[in-house]
Amino acid sequence: MTTITRRGFACGIALLPALHFTAARAQTGASPDEARTIAKEAYIYGFPMVDNYRIEYAYFVDAKNPEFKDPWNHLVNIPRVYTPADTAIQTPNSDTPYSMIGMDLRAEPMVLTVPPIEKDRYFSIQLIDVYTFNFDYIGSRATGNDGGSFVIAGPDWKGEAPKGVKKVIRSETELVLAAYRTQLFNPGDLDNVKKIQAGYKAEPLSAFLGQPAPKAAPTIDFIKPLTPDEEKASLEFFNVLNFILQYCPTDPSETELMARFAKIGIGAGKTFDASKLSPETKNAIEQGMADAWVDLENLRKRIDAGEVTSGQLFGTREYLKNNYLYRMAAAKLGIYGNSKQEAMYPVYAVDADGQKLDGTHQYSVHFAPGQLPPVNAFWSLTMYDLPASLLVANPINRYLVNSPMLPQFMKDPDGSLTFYVQNESPGKDKEPNWLPAPKGPFFIAMRLYWPKEQALDGTWKQPPMKRMT
Repeated sequence: MTTITRRGFACGIALLPALHFTAARAQTGASPDEARTIAKEAYIYGFPMVDNYRIEYAYFVDAKNPEFKDPWNHLVNIPRVYTPADTAIQTPNSDTPYSMIGMDLRAEPMVLTVPPIEKDRYFSIQLIDVYTFNFDYIGSRATGNDGGSFVIAGPDWKGEAPKGVKKVIRSETELVLAAYRTQLFNPGDLDNVKKIQAGYKAEPLSAFLGQPAPKAAPTIDFIKPLTPDEEKASLEFFNVLNFILQYCPTDPSETELMARFAKIGIGAGKTFDASKLSPETKNAIEQGMADAWVDLENLRKRIDAGEVTSGQLFGTREYLKNNYLYRMAAAKLGIYGNSKQEAMYPVYAVDADGQKLDGTHQYSVHFAPGQLPPVNAFWSLTMYDLPASLLVANPINRYLVNSPMLPQFMKDPDGSLTFYVQNESPGKDKEPNWLPAPKGPFFIAMRLYWPKEQALDGTWKQPPMKRMT
């Protein structure tokens, strides 16, 4: 497991530097050298939370944002798949129309009710806390397709499962995102998905029980989030993190971590005032943030090389064992990715020769007979441009190829299947198997929904991406 360690600093400091050391400690409780280490640690820890806040602010707070969905505790259905016009969230799935709800659980739990869904249609409700842990699931794999009601409770709720509820699911944070995915078999299937979405229901527990509502929680004065570019280097990052931490009771495993963060003004409700830092400490904290990106880039190389898989990056706190660098990588490379039992994401970032993928070249992916991705639900290959990690606009409006499309693909004489990955059409005869690429750098995410054991244990391997020109 990758761990984040404290950097030691030298003793025997001369008189003049000692004066700066004392001033820095007076302002932050840490020397510049220690502040750099803590800032790196806190930035890696907090990046997923700050980026999650950016997205949730756009979705549930800022009604003027084109990405706005609905206020907190209101379920919204999106009866279409994502396109290149959707830019708030990186690496979006375009296989399954989404429904979503941001839940504020401070006053009382929410109850999510799902209708019975036909057995061959996959659906899932991914429950994501403020840390971006996938703390539980409702859906085909986790709870079946028979429908039912599920209580989602915050950390302070002490109640028991009420009558008519299948399960009480507890979150360790007071704010929760529930991301629904409902499988779309083909464009003509959209009306069926809309009917299912209309059967999804979300309501406060008091409304579910027909009881008076408890006293409302205080209105949250949401602060303005940072842009993706600002998140990379702005010291305001730590104030956003401090705001978010108010809704995250400290996990016992992080008590010492929070005490260390407090040395540089990081903690629930604290104010991080960069103007009061000495120049040395301010510079040290900025260097710490830059150090975090170096660590992430080193991890990304391991991911690209297949040494670390996407299945290792997403999951519960218990599964990730507080590996904060993995959690940061998950947020940067594909925030809200599923835990591996729900979905796996083999990535094509380089070709068979280890070279990064670029639309100036042409590629192919060949699946031998009987070697298509092993899944209980379905699989897909989705194209994303770099560095934005967004869907790619193209003349045929095809952003992915997937298993529901199998009848339209052209098979090879031996029954195998070859996809052509390139910027321009491979020709009319091969166009059914064409996955359009941008003109520049790109990567492809394979998705295996409800993967079979051969995928989970590594028996099945994704075929290489071969460069043809």
